[in-house]
Amino acid sequence: MLDVAVEVLGGNWDAEVAPEAIARRAVAAALEGAGLGDLLSAPALDLEVSVLFTDDSEVRALNRDWRGKDRPTNVLSFPMLSAQMLRALVKAPEGTHLLGDLALAFETCAAEATAAGIPLADHVTHLLVHGTLHLLGHDHEAEDRAETMEAIERRVLAGLGIADPYARAEARG
Repeated sequence: MLDVAVEVLGGNWDAEVAPEAIARRAVAAALEGAGLGDLLSAPALDLEVSVLFTDDSEVRALNRDWRGKDRPTNVLSFPMLSAQMLRALVKAPEGTHLLGDLALAFETCAAEATAAGIPLADHVTHLLVHGTLHLLGHDHEAEDRAETMEAIERRVLAGLGIADPYARAEARG
């Protein structure tokens, strides 16, 4: 079972998106897209992800305190399982496991969506998928890993009926 715990503590999220629905949908789709869909139906396994919908000032504080970067960002991911623990979980899916925490900054997300000319809900879905993949150990530090991560994101978002965000960025070039 997948439990996505959602908390809205800042920003105008409720007026713009449906935080609980969008978080559950995006996190589950990211797990499926990363090839971990079987875990979602494992009877002896409970997976948890917490999602904080907040504002730029809160995300800036989190980014400063945990990453040493004193600025807001669109999404932060705080994984709780190592790659080794995740592999063990896939082999023996049982127990309750917190995959990690995600935090989104309203003002930054809204500004990015406006600049890209896309609905905020689509952009937030992309960021939640992206953040969930980080919780699963994916990153975009090296070009080959970035390509792998982006390919999963594209596939997941297409399955959710959301246009490829990287194609838009490449077109703006």
